[in-house]
Amino acid sequence: MSDNKHFGRGFGGKGYYIALILCAAAIGITSYVYYRNTENVEEVSVQESYGEDVLVDVVATEDVPALATQPQATQPAATTPPSTAATTPTVKKAMKTVSPVSGEEISGYSMEALSYNQTTRDWRVHNGVDIAAEAGTEVVAAADGEVYTVYEDDAMGHTVVIRHQDGYITKYSSLSQDVVVQPGDTVTAGQVIGYASDSALLETTLGSHVHFSVTCQDKPMDPAEFLSIGQ
Repeated sequence: MSDNKHFGRGFGGKGYYIALILCAAAIGITSYVYYRNTENVEEVSVQESYGEDVLVDVVATEDVPALATQPQATQPAATTPPSTAATTPTVKKAMKTVSPVSGEEISGYSMEALSYNQTTRDWRVHNGVDIAAEAGTEVVAAADGEVYTVYEDDAMGHTVVIRHQDGYITKYSSLSQDVVVQPGDTVTAGQVIGYASDSALLETTLGSHVHFSVTCQDKPMDPAEFLSIGQ
């Protein structure tokens, strides 16, 4: 009889712990089932909102970068090849030249050697040619160009300066005061610009004449070489 009482107390103590374990297990199973049911409900609600055939992974969408809403611009294909045709070079019009006055050359061009000046009675260089002409003889432009300046020089008398193409400049001195052009005028070869005279004080012993000189790129040039350009 005493043995049965001991057995009952021992079994009763162990039964208490077993009951606790079973209760804890039941609670765990119930929580798991409830959690799964909640996930199913959320998945079903998401699928219903997007339609039956659309599967949405809510977690994965946060890691997917957005696609560009506009395509990138591309370079248009070349429709025609670049032109390879050679351009035609511009050909300058040949310059026509004429002597500024008809007459005998009485003093030549001399920039490399000294020549004797009878008026000043000394030796000096001579940057042009002196052409004898009766007073009042027409003096013409030696080539097409533009009148640069007209002035009276104390030493060389009334003077006309004309600019031409390619850097040529012609100068006409010992003219009378009846000059018929002015700065800015466009002149053609053979056009009258003035008249012969003896106004050049440095060359008075030569009588009435025209002192004709030429420069190219601001350097003195033999007038004979200039006149040969258009011949």
